[in-house]
Amino acid sequence: MAEKSGIRKIISSVLEEVLEAHMLSLREELTARVLELQPQMAGSPGSTASSADDLLKVVSLIHAGTTQKEILRALLEGTTRYCGRAALFVVRGGAATGWQGRAFEKDNLKDFPLDVRAPAPARVLETKVSARSPISEMDSRFISQFGAPSEDQVLLFPLLLKDKIAALVYADGGDGAGKMDAAALELLVAATSAWLEVASLRKQAAKEGSAESSSEAPPAPVHSGPSYSDPFAGHAPRHVASPPPEVAEPVPVMAAPAPAPAAAAPAPARDEFADMSVQDAEVHRKAQRFARLLMDEIKLYNQAKVAEGRKNKDLYDRLKDDIEKSRATYVKRYGHTAAASKDYFVSEMIRSLAEDDVTILGPSFRR
Repeated sequence: MAEKSGIRKIISSVLEEVLEAHMLSLREELTARVLELQPQMAGSPGSTASSADDLLKVVSLIHAGTTQKEILRALLEGTTRYCGRAALFVVRGGAATGWQGRAFEKDNLKDFPLDVRAPAPARVLETKVSARSPISEMDSRFISQFGAPSEDQVLLFPLLLKDKIAALVYADGGDGAGKMDAAALELLVAATSAWLEVASLRKQAAKEGSAESSSEAPPAPVHSGPSYSDPFAGHAPRHVASPPPEVAEPVPVMAAPAPAPAAAAPAPARDEFADMSVQDAEVHRKAQRFARLLMDEIKLYNQAKVAEGRKNKDLYDRLKDDIEKSRATYVKRYGHTAAASKDYFVSEMIRSLAEDDVTILGPSFRR
């Protein structure tokens, strides 16, 4: 019993450290980006509504959400300050389906199948980069059904989860001339993406933190249907015929495609820390998870650079400043600990950032 209690404390300590570091870095990064955008927004049309203070308030509302539905609703409500109309389409299985919209006269976007073969959505899905496009590059059926904006420009933003596009956020000027602030909208989508990642980590922390204690409690009843309280579990898509009676509004399932099942289950991986003392193993696990966290943040805030760097095999040159700042943070925390014998930072850089292909980092990279 005492041993299990000790393991729970170790797991809880590691998860709390990861979440604390992630949230602190997220707040600092978003605040810095808002302040960088302030001069750019000051000269844009409608800049009175686009002040840094207002933008930070919207980000705070997004961060006040604790469930996926709350976070996405806060995003859509916030976009109305910076555009005429907005809509969110959930991407799953190569298709994009309407979830909710704001300021559409015929606001029945739910389940609308957006044609992802149209030039604008196809380009965003391919590049994972936001795009400003003429209305002619949008789904013609969408424009026919919901009407065209007064100006011939629309914006599409990819909302990323685990480096996969989970949704497309659409914005246009509606009936108001010049009512589109692309910089503010892009930051709100990035803030939402980051906070959804935090929500996912929190669910994972709660799940892992209770895993040990569950063996001591009576077994919970097995449910044949899916869980609606955790649409993020494992980032695996859930396909359901109809929601249960108590759910008034379905929560969009935003997840990366699940890998195809293997022919046979692989043998359990050997615990690489099994031969270490409990204390050293704890330090090594913390260092490894912290390195993963740093890589996730680099990918999250440099999506375009990551895509171009992987394509051109010069990823290190494009991300050198971010990589070296993160490396310094890692070394400061774990460079003089038991984990110093293993360079988890470089290992994660190769595994996560370069997708297990060190040549993608380019000739300038040195271990």
